[in-house]
Amino acid sequence: MATLLYRLGRASFRHRQLVIAVWLAVLAAAIAAMSLFGGVGKVNDDFTIPGSESQQALDIMGRQFPGSAGTSAQLVFRAPPGHTVTEAHYARAIDAALAQAARAPQVVEATPPQKAGTVSADQRVAVAQVSYAVVKDDLHAGSLDALDAAAQPARTAGLDVDLGGAALGGGGAQPGAQDLIGVAVAVIVLAITFGSLLAAGMPLLSALVGVVAGVAGVLALTGVADISSTALTLALMIGLAVGIDYALFIVTRHRSQLAQGDDPEHAAGLAAGTAGGAVVFAGLTVVIALAGLSVVGIPFLTVMGLSGALAVVAAVAVALTLLPAILGFAGHRLAPKSGSRAAHREQAAAAGTEKAANAGERWVRLATAKPWLTVLAVLAALGALAWPAKDLTLALPDNGSAPAHTSQRAAYDTIDTAFGPGFNGPLIVLADTRGSDAPREAAQAIAGDLKKLDNVATVAPPALNAAGNYAIIQVVPQSAPDTRATEDLVTTIRTKEPTMAKETGASIQVTGKTAVSIDVSSQLSSALVPFGAVIVGLSLLLLLVVFRSLVVPLKAALGFLLSIAATFGATVTVFQNGHLQSLIGADGATPIASFLPVVVMAVLFGLAMDYEVFLVSRIHETYTHTRRPLHAIHQGARHSARVVTAAALIMVSVFAAFVHSESMILKQIAFALALGVLIDAFIIRMTLVPAVLALTRHAAWWLPAWLRRRLPDLDIEGARLTQTPRSPENESLDLHPLAPAERG
Repeated sequence: MATLLYRLGRASFRHRQLVIAVWLAVLAAAIAAMSLFGGVGKVNDDFTIPGSESQQALDIMGRQFPGSAGTSAQLVFRAPPGHTVTEAHYARAIDAALAQAARAPQVVEATPPQKAGTVSADQRVAVAQVSYAVVKDDLHAGSLDALDAAAQPARTAGLDVDLGGAALGGGGAQPGAQDLIGVAVAVIVLAITFGSLLAAGMPLLSALVGVVAGVAGVLALTGVADISSTALTLALMIGLAVGIDYALFIVTRHRSQLAQGDDPEHAAGLAAGTAGGAVVFAGLTVVIALAGLSVVGIPFLTVMGLSGALAVVAAVAVALTLLPAILGFAGHRLAPKSGSRAAHREQAAAAGTEKAANAGERWVRLATAKPWLTVLAVLAALGALAWPAKDLTLALPDNGSAPAHTSQRAAYDTIDTAFGPGFNGPLIVLADTRGSDAPREAAQAIAGDLKKLDNVATVAPPALNAAGNYAIIQVVPQSAPDTRATEDLVTTIRTKEPTMAKETGASIQVTGKTAVSIDVSSQLSSALVPFGAVIVGLSLLLLLVVFRSLVVPLKAALGFLLSIAATFGATVTVFQNGHLQSLIGADGATPIASFLPVVVMAVLFGLAMDYEVFLVSRIHETYTHTRRPLHAIHQGARHSARVVTAAALIMVSVFAAFVHSESMILKQIAFALALGVLIDAFIIRMTLVPAVLALTRHAAWWLPAWLRRRLPDLDIEGARLTQTPRSPENESLDLHPLAPAERG
């Protein structure tokens, strides 16, 4: 593979005008496809699980109760202290507001509080239900604004009015200006790493091209697939982070070759053949892990994984082709200037002098001085950080996790206080009465049985469809939508279905937003352990092939599990337990997004293997030459610690820039990824890994002879490129620096 990548890098360098032209054509085609077939306006933030009980019931409701097929909103009226919403002038103002609301765009019906039975016991709060003819993602841009404006008569009369409900819910997010913070930090890190603005601009430029190609490709698919805004932003976030990192690795190796007097074309080819091999490996692991989300069986998660995978594929393709072409235009100008700090650093590192020791190597020397102590300290620290993960609660964030300044959060909190927490997440029981001789009586009997269940606050009278063969019964729990008590109530109702069917002749199904969230969380929870096993097994297999060692894969897999556990524990501490929330702009405790664990596992797996390869490959390379284990660890850190540190800081800054997103889903994912990279890169790869290698010494690179003979040699490190002697037999491979007469 190294030889193939070497040739690809040199060809891209040599034919740089053609490569640039091809990439410009690719970008134009992707943008044209996005304009013709998709676009940001077609993203879909619905979360569904085809085949689940809640989704089956929703599909039936869409056919049997056309008015219930669309989304809904709430107008929450609150009277001033000492007054009630039933006072004459307030009641007239509410009626006027609802009359205007009924005429708002796409509204089917505006149900008054008295009819819906949604006036609080102290009569200070009233909630009007507004039904739409379309689902949330089909609402026109100004429909909700028009509904909010319709409430002006009530506001003029002195009532506080907040707009809430499912129509304002979701977890979608659109990229904003604050996301450029990560790019700005990346520029600073790159400039410090390279000591050159020209060199710093190379990874950024190539990464931006990959991001545009990847995101435009994702948006082009919105015409044929439901792609959520969270999937789109995740693709942007991952594409930008890995794009900069992959280019950083290649440019670093390229400049290192230039500093040693190498020809720019050969340096670009060698960088592609060595660092590029690790980029291919790292990118492949991320793509496989993200595409593996498809096996969970949830469409929106499949799309999210494939969108991220597409962005990573674009980043790898750009790094291996467009980047060498850009390096060709830079030529010798990328070489560290004579006398500069970068030049001295490269010369000292090449000479292997003690003065070349950098901060990364000094840290690794400290970690390996007493390796047992280092291992125990890391295990204790990460164990403490991971401990809260045992209380992990999964759910889909709702309006209760929206920012405190938003209307939907105010409406949610008002309803919670006035009516109880369960009112914000009612359950919908769909009764199929076709097998009953008296459908209405059967539905009423079911409603009566539901009232007797524990944790039920109220049960609304059954509402039959036009044909009289289906009924909808709304059940309001006493507990909040995201609690275990509500989940147990759903399970209880479903368990009692056979008994109710026997007694009434009518079958029932539980649905509604709360039930859908419970079903999503349940399926994802059951998939978490198998998915984790696949990820760990994959890491063992890949690293076994790459490093041809037993200890290295086992250490890498266990380190990955440690970093994942610590990341989940810290995420629970901040979001679910509500600690340090001012640092991330959150308001109050909230459950963890249902799909966060599998998404974070998939992404961090690829990034962990990325850093593992770049760090350990340098160590392995030195060990192969010297057979001195501890010396190899220190030398490997000397060559790789600086670039791994820069790459991790860039990753962290890009992910952290999304932590202050308005979307709770994206906020949680960004926090977990930023912290996960920080833990994995600095605590696992830069601390625990050297300590374990120092403990195992020669055994770290042992592999049974029979297994060594059967494993393919991928040459990720590019050993054939750097070790093969120049001879007539290998001259045709063009693996060596150009002769002076050929250099131009």
